[in-house]
Amino acid sequence: MDELREKEERAKLLLEEKGLGALLLSRVANFAWYTGGKSNYVNMAADFGAASLLITARDKYLVTDNIEASRLEREEELKEQGFQFVVTPWHESQKALTQLTTGLKLGADGPYPGALDLTSEVARLRHRLTPAEIERFRRLGRWSGEAIQAAARRSRPGMSEYEVAALLAQEALSRGVLPIVNLVATHQRIFDFRHPLPTDKKLERYAMLVLCGRKWGLVASATRLVHFGPLPHEVRRKEEAVAQVDGTFIAATRPGARISHIFKKAVEAYREVGYPDEWRLHHQGGLAGYEPREYIATPTSLEVVRPHQAFAWNPSITGTKSEDTIIVDEEGYEVITAVGDWPQIPVQAEGQLIERPAILELS
Repeated sequence: MDELREKEERAKLLLEEKGLGALLLSRVANFAWYTGGKSNYVNMAADFGAASLLITARDKYLVTDNIEASRLEREEELKEQGFQFVVTPWHESQKALTQLTTGLKLGADGPYPGALDLTSEVARLRHRLTPAEIERFRRLGRWSGEAIQAAARRSRPGMSEYEVAALLAQEALSRGVLPIVNLVATHQRIFDFRHPLPTDKKLERYAMLVLCGRKWGLVASATRLVHFGPLPHEVRRKEEAVAQVDGTFIAATRPGARISHIFKKAVEAYREVGYPDEWRLHHQGGLAGYEPREYIATPTSLEVVRPHQAFAWNPSITGTKSEDTIIVDEEGYEVITAVGDWPQIPVQAEGQLIERPAILELS
């Protein structure tokens, strides 16, 4: 309940700041954030769910239709959080919101008739994690790390990328994690594409698996690579180089650090390891939370790292990549998607020894 009260306060402060009478939250990410991890979606690919929250200075409503109401009450237990349910027939769902907001200055987390669009402002409310969110994120990170590593170990030459993706989905879903990003590439496709949607191409020796797993609205990201037989020299050189860049990102991600300064250090690391232009070929990641990336870092980013934030950096050098999700605080960082049965590459960055995942070599 402390978490829910804190989020109510953040929302009400935003209403006061903007001089508004009500705030409408319909995005899947914001619904999960405000309710402590509850789900309002039916289509997992949708940005907006099948239920909305309406927050005023005195009341909070859950507005949905007769299809969703019973699940939201009985399984998500949202009446116990103090929401007043406003349930409409499925074919008249808009009418209730119109009646509730008549005469109010309204803000919304997306385009809505007559409302001030506060998409960016509401997103910023999510950026600092509460203790309860951090604990949920840790569990999600562990399960996501276990899922991707189990799928990589189960992959075999002769499997199609679709079959490897099916393994990854199975391992994730069996742990209660929804694989909202499930990318697989084999052999040359790892070198050709940064975002490889799986195909019917067969695994010969080399595979890359990428997972963004969602649970309680939070999203943890990780990448793992597996190679059957001895690793080619050039690939080994690249895996060590990209591990150094990733270690630089992680070491520099400390409360008070400007994102643009972190980015500058990573660009310098790319240069030092002999691949000065690879950062230009793909984004490098950024703040994580209720989206795979709450924002993507750039050389001109104005944001500053705050305590109790999550980051997922994903540097890549053509044919290799390094990615995990971390949580940072005043004491340091925690890699929440790392589990203990995977080979590591130790790197030195800013006086720290940081371990990054190596390519798993199988016979």
